[in-house]
Amino acid sequence: MVQLAATRIITDDVEALLSFYERVTGVSGNRIHPLFAELTTPRGTLAISSSATIPAMGPGSLEPRANRSVIIDFLVDDVDALYPTLTDVVTEFVNEPTDMPWGNRSLLFRDPDGNLVNFFTPLAADARERQGLR
Repeated sequence: MVQLAATRIITDDVEALLSFYERVTGVSGNRIHPLFAELTTPRGTLAISSSATIPAMGPGSLEPRANRSVIIDFLVDDVDALYPTLTDVVTEFVNEPTDMPWGNRSLLFRDPDGNLVNFFTPLAADARERQGLR
């Protein structure tokens, strides 16, 4: 059996990054250790680990603030309603709420480490069905 347990971000400042995700999601994080924290939603876990842990995983195997190929997706009830509430927290929006060809309405922004975050609301029936929504 294989199950995706979490997506992990390596950062130089665990507390600052966790606090950002707590503010944009409204979900309280779990500060497991000064070098490691998790933000758990009903659908998945975002883990945040300190760059001080890199030697334990393999020296040179990771680099904080270097991601340009992954998007962290959060399903939200209404991306348009949420957008104005984020302007005091998010410093870099990549786009405004936009309809995507696969049936989602998406808002893309960057977290303090430059990682791309997508808040999306499925609009099309097939997109809602893929998310287990009616």
